[in-house]
Amino acid sequence: MFDLPGGIVDAWINPNLGLLSDDNDVSYLFRGLRERMERGTTVEQLIDEMDDAGIERGLLCSGYSGDGDRDWVVAARDKHPERFGLSHVVDPREGMRAVRLVEKLVRSEGYRLIRMLGLQTRLFYNDPACYPVYAKCIELGVPVGLNVGFPGPQVPSKYQDPLPVDDVAAFFPDLTIVLSHGGEPWVDTCVKLMVKWPKIHYMSSAIAPKHIPPAIIDYANTRGADRVMFASDYPLLTHERCMREARALPFRDSERFTKFLATNAQKLFFGS
Repeated sequence: MFDLPGGIVDAWINPNLGLLSDDNDVSYLFRGLRERMERGTTVEQLIDEMDDAGIERGLLCSGYSGDGDRDWVVAARDKHPERFGLSHVVDPREGMRAVRLVEKLVRSEGYRLIRMLGLQTRLFYNDPACYPVYAKCIELGVPVGLNVGFPGPQVPSKYQDPLPVDDVAAFFPDLTIVLSHGGEPWVDTCVKLMVKWPKIHYMSSAIAPKHIPPAIIDYANTRGADRVMFASDYPLLTHERCMREARALPFRDSERFTKFLATNAQKLFFGS
C-alpha cells in the first residue's frame, strides 16, 4: 500500500447536471448513483470533492451527458484552468459535421481528447465513418478515446469489442488511442493491443479500482507502466471511493502507482 501522490488526475469526469435518461440508466451498477444524478453537482462542489480525495486535475467530458454540458464544462475550465481540461464525445455518423466540430473543439476551445462510443454509434471502431475523425485527430495532435468492453447501458455490446482497434492502429500508426471503460470481457485483447501498438493506452474509467482487471495491473507492473491511467467516470464512481480503493492496488512500487494516478494522464492530456 502506498501513500497517494501529488498531482493526481481523474481522466474522465462528467458534468452532473441532475439528468437521468431511462435509455442510459446505469444506476443498477453503481450504488447511490441515482441519488447523485438527481441531486446534480455544481463546479464548486466538484472541486471540493476532488480536494477531499486529493485529486488535483480532471478531464471533463461533454457531448453525451445531456443538453448544456458543453457550456458547463467550458465555463468550469475557463474559471478553473489549473484544475480542468476538456474532452468531448463526437458522433462519426455525422460525417463532415463531426470533423468540423473536432477542428473547432481543439483549435478554438482547447479540448484535449476526442471520444467516440460504440454504445452510442452502433458502429465498430474500424467502420469507415470513423476514419475521418481519426485523421483529423492526428492532424490536430490530440488522442482519441474509445470505449471498449460491455457497456453499462442495456444496449448491444458487440460494437465495443476492442479487436477492430487493431485495424485502426495499423491504418493510423500515428494516432494516439486510449481504450476506456475497462474492456471486459476482452481485457486480454486490450493488453495485446497495447503490447503490439506503442500509441495505445488504457483508462480505468467506470471501473472501481478494486475491480480493475488483474491483467491490467500485471501489465502496468511490467512493460506497461507508462500506458495505464486512472479515471472515475464521475459521478458513476465517487472520488472518495476511488482513492480509498486505489491505495490497496497491488502496484510493484510507488513509481508505477504514481504513473497510474498522475504522471501518465498529466503527460498525455496536459503536456507535463
